[in-house]
Amino acid sequence: MNKKAFIFDLDGVIVDTAKYHFLAWKKIAEELAIDFTLEHNELLKGVSRVRSLDLILELGKIEVSQEDKNKWLLQKNEDYLSYLVDMVEGEILPGVIPTLKYLKEQNQLIALGSASKNARPILEKTGTLEYFDAIVDGNDVSNAKPDPEVFLVAAKLLGTKPENSIVFEDSVAGIQAANIGGMTSIGIGKAETLHEAKYIFKDFTAIDKNFIENLIKK
Repeated sequence: MNKKAFIFDLDGVIVDTAKYHFLAWKKIAEELAIDFTLEHNELLKGVSRVRSLDLILELGKIEVSQEDKNKWLLQKNEDYLSYLVDMVEGEILPGVIPTLKYLKEQNQLIALGSASKNARPILEKTGTLEYFDAIVDGNDVSNAKPDPEVFLVAAKLLGTKPENSIVFEDSVAGIQAANIGGMTSIGIGKAETLHEAKYIFKDFTAIDKNFIENLIKK
């Protein structure tokens, strides 16, 4: 049987942590008197924490010292982590667990490729850690998506070539990273946003076993 590497992003793909990021960033934006909406939050998907803060500051046309930036970055992470304390298995997005189970049954390789520096505790809290053969997160790479580093490192850890790797992503930057890395990109979300992906599904409930089988056979 063919072995492929199935690489999953975390936020917005496996779990819905976008709302927690939004609450944490909105709190900081309000302290800086910046109007920060859910639409603005979409621009931060798949983007590093440092770059996200820069985008918010640009939104408010505000310049601050590096010392202040460090303070805001620390506060954002502390607020975000405080929201995660009560996270449970119920916050796993629909269809994810059946997909992970099926891939395991087919003896496929599974990795996480996420910009989040809190990936491991989130996987532990949601009971999904056991499914992953490799985890690459924001602590392991220096280049943010759309640079493909996070996915290339994941494929390398799994001993798989990029052309035999399939990436599930919900962000434009993540899809671009997969494409640049020479991998098969699968968008999870809205087609109008993720149109650069090779395949697009609204969520994992729309992905059937035949589709995955064909990916494995290719």
